[in-house]
Amino acid sequence: MFSRRQILLTGGGLGLAALVAGVLPKMTLRSALVSEASAAEAFEVTHSDAEWHAMLSAEQYEILRKEGTERAYSSALNNEHRDGTFACAGCNLALFSSSTKFDSRTGWPSFWAPLEHAIATREDRSFGVLREEVHCRRCGGHLGHVFNDGPKPTGLRYCMNGLAMTFEPQSA
Repeated sequence: MFSRRQILLTGGGLGLAALVAGVLPKMTLRSALVSEASAAEAFEVTHSDAEWHAMLSAEQYEILRKEGTERAYSSALNNEHRDGTFACAGCNLALFSSSTKFDSRTGWPSFWAPLEHAIATREDRSFGVLREEVHCRRCGGHLGHVFNDGPKPTGLRYCMNGLAMTFEPQSA
């Protein structure tokens, strides 16, 4: 005979196994779809995976190439207040002017508008929420997301990963 404890542990283990079996294929499918979608897009600047690894820090690679997110308040660019331009850390394309930067109190560098022809967006349905992902239009590097809760004049908040960008101060 089995004890009640053995039955509960066995049932819980089987339930966990079923959950993992149901979740892991979905995660693999999502990863495959993201890779296929990215591979289908043509970008002006392309590199092999090994070249991206060599060019970027491990953290930059995780954000720009794997759509990661840095910890809030961890980027020095969040506190960058000089006049200048924020560029893609992957290909150096100018993305945002400091004149459009504002303190969103979210912990990430935020802007109310990108420079013309600098970024592209696509739907992001990860985490069960519909968001608009922002990426560099030249190399496809993941930058962050855009939200409809920003200041005037656009009402948009481009919430960017600081590690996905570099900053070039304006010359005096």
